[in-house]
Order: sequence, then structure tokens, then C-alpha cells
Amino acid sequence: MRKWITLPQASNDGLTSNGLIPQLFTSVPTLNEAASYIAQTTSIFTGCFSDNSVERDSRNPIVHAQELETFSCGQPRGYVASICDLPSSSGSHSTTHAESSNTATAAPINGEITRTSARVASEDASAHEESNPTGGIGISMFKSLIDRARRTVHGSADDIGWLQRASGMPPVEDGTERFTEILDNIRHGLHKLPNSMVYLLVPGLFSNHGPLYFVNTKMSFSKMGLACHIAKIHSEASVEKNAREIKEYIEEIYWGSRKRVLLLGHSKGGVDAAAALSLYWPDLKDKVAGLALAQSPYGGSPIPSDILREGQLGDYVNVRKLMEILICQVIKGDLQALEDLTYEKRREFLMKHQLPRELPVVSFHTEAGISSTALATLSHVAHAELPAVSPLSASDQPTKLAVVIPLGAVMAACAQLLQIRYGEKSDGLVTCRDAEVPGSVVVRPKRKLDHAWMVYSSLNDDPSEADASQVCEALMTLVVEVGQQRRHELAMKDE
Repeated sequence: MRKWITLPQASNDGLTSNGLIPQLFTSVPTLNEAASYIAQTTSIFTGCFSDNSVERDSRNPIVHAQELETFSCGQPRGYVASICDLPSSSGSHSTTHAESSNTATAAPINGEITRTSARVASEDASAHEESNPTGGIGISMFKSLIDRARRTVHGSADDIGWLQRASGMPPVEDGTERFTEILDNIRHGLHKLPNSMVYLLVPGLFSNHGPLYFVNTKMSFSKMGLACHIAKIHSEASVEKNAREIKEYIEEIYWGSRKRVLLLGHSKGGVDAAAALSLYWPDLKDKVAGLALAQSPYGGSPIPSDILREGQLGDYVNVRKLMEILICQVIKGDLQALEDLTYEKRREFLMKHQLPRELPVVSFHTEAGISSTALATLSHVAHAELPAVSPLSASDQPTKLAVVIPLGAVMAACAQLLQIRYGEKSDGLVTCRDAEVPGSVVVRPKRKLDHAWMVYSSLNDDPSEADASQVCEALMTLVVEVGQQRRHELAMKDE
């Protein structure tokens, strides 16, 4: 018995001396090592508990000797670790114990005594398994716990950037330099968007509840004499439902104006717009001029994946249930809207429906600042619409009320979490790699901008920098140029 106890104590000393325990509080990946250590320790203890129940008396002295030899501290570390790899069934455990007994008793001179000893040990182990099945159940429970801990720690590590690794996907082209030139021209009053198109802005998740999503951008376009619309879709609906509504928007605009439509979608709005063009391209190819996706989780996002995936963070703090209540009961939406942004759903959709190669596409992603200033500030302003109730409003129009909310701090915290856990740059919700659409012209600005910046005004905006309306205009101008270049290349090939 004394030898059985010293083995896990030795592992504890090794763990402490190597400095693994302090690292658990400073580095998330070391949780894998902690999980491995727990697996080893629990396997040893459960094995000891099972073997302790084997009857040992003067009639079977060899069994007692074999057990002492099997759990001897002289075994190498690799032997201890191999226990974790055993199947969880009790039968497998007894088989391994029997094999260890055969090895341990191979030394006696009398071969018959050796074979008899092995047979007695095997029969006793079998009888023990039949009379006490709880040992196998305990091992199974511990292994299940360890596996779940490892899945939680691993999270979405294998999913981030999966689209860039997928075979058969066209490469991206870096358009950051040209975008910067266009944006600089716009800030100096040089505008190149043609009025021969209609510009459709597609907002993202939760756009129908409170903030005036894209309103400033629409007003800016209208002042330039450009026809601009905001798609009034149910943002909390599924991607496929919104795709049908966007298709109807495009067709209605085209038949009313006889002008092609250029789309810009932000966040989930970009995913919805891309889905509309992927699913209904035969009906829309003559009516659409191009697509710009701004901070869109085209390949998926680790945030909804870690919230909704079984065994992830949402299971431990009930985030999944809270999101279900918020989306389904409070704002009368569909939880499918969030599920459609998980890696599993995006992979399933994109393997069946991809954007047409001839469509001009620009994808834009940013990196949020994670400085202490960004984490502490209340940086963004939303506009809540209040009902037209006297004395707040003397007309039938709703009253607009500015509300300061800490979105900048929230985005910075999320970006820091993704950086620490996965080593990935993000805008707080979407990683940079997941926002790049295969075959698109990618814009990667150096300026630190979080996910909410595109649709909210900010208290600390730098007047020397471009605002969201100018960025949207530059993105759409770049889409127009990409479309012109591709048409020119096709014409050259035809000649």
C-alpha cells in the first residue's frame, strides 16, 4: 500500500518543481498539461481502488506480490501515462492487469508455478469485475470529464482559418494599398462612385433594435446624388431566410430603376448578402455589380462557436441559454441566426454554395485595439428610438436619443480573449483570417478599428482619420474598379 501512494505524490512534486501550476494562471495552453496530469492521477487512483477490493489472504500470497510489483514506483513515467490510454470498460482494465501480472511473474524458476500464478490472478480479476462493476464506471466518468476539459481548452483552435486551408479555393489579392489611395482621395473631395448603380447596405445582427445602423452612410451617399438603400431585413433570422429577402430587394430595386445593384454587408449582413448571391446567382447575375463584405465572419466566428458548441464555455456559465432567451423570447428572433455563424454551419454551407468566380468581391477586416485605454473607455454612442409619446415628441415620428454604451471596452476585451486563447488577431468578434473571402480583393488596414466602429459614432473619433461613411464609399469604389478590371481582362481574352 505504501508504494501505491508514493507514485501520485512523486508526480505532484514533479509538477510543482517544473513550475506547471503557476503557469496555469498565466498561459491557457498549459491547461492541456494539467488535464493530462489529472488523467494520469485519476487513472492510477481508480486502478488502485479496483485492485484493493481483490481478496488477499494467506491462500493467495502470489496475487499480493503481483499487485505490489504492478504498481511499483520503479515503473517508468511512460508506463503511468499509458494508463490514460486504456479503454474505459472494466474488462480492458482487468486484461491489462493480467498482462502485467504475467510479466511480473516471469522470473520464477518453476515455469508451472508461474503459469498457475498468472491463471489464479486472471481468475481473481475476472471474479472481481463481475462482482464490482463500479470500477469501470468510475474510470469512464473520469475519462469523460478529462475529455470534456480538453475539448473546452482546445475550443475553436482547429477551425479558425479553415477556409484558407481548404483545397480548391481561389487565392486572395491584397488591395490595401489601392484602398488607402482611394480613401485619401475621398477625404480630399474626389468621389468616383458612379450614379449608374444603386447601392444597397445590408446591416448585421441586432440591427433592428435601437441603433440607427448605416444611417449616416446613407445620408452621405444621398448628398452625393447617389441612390442608396438600407435593407430592412429581420437581422435575427437565419442566413437562408435573409438571403431570400435580399434577393427580393435586389430584384425590386433593379426593376424599379433599371440599374445594377452594388451591395455592402457588415458583419452577418455580409454573410446574408453573400448567401443571396451564392444561392440565386442565375437570377441575379445581370442585376448585381459586386459585393463588399466588411468585418463579416464569412468562414465563421469563434465567439458563437464557443457559446453554442457542446462542451464549450456556454455549457459552464449558461451563456447558450441566455442567448436563446435573448434572441428567441426578448427580441423574437431565431437562434439559427447565431448558429449560422458557427464554423460547423459555415463549413456546411460553403461546401455546397460558393460565390461565383466572376463576381467582383472585396473583403475588409480590421484589428481591435487591446490597450488599457481601450479596455477602460466608454467609447461608442448608439441612438435608441423612443416611441412618439408627448412631451418627448410633438409629432408622429419617434424620438432619437443618444445613449453612451461601453461597446469599445467590450470589443477590446473580446479581442484580447481571442488573442490570448487562440493567438489570433480580431476586431473583437471576427478573426482576420475568417473574414477573408477566397478569390476576393482583401483590405487589411493598419488602423485599429473594432467590430462596432462601422455602424456607431464614437466619442473619441480622430478627426484626422476617415469616418465610417468614407470607408464604405472607398470599399464600394474599389469593388467598381475590380469589376472594371475583370471585364477588361475577359474582353482581352475574347479578342
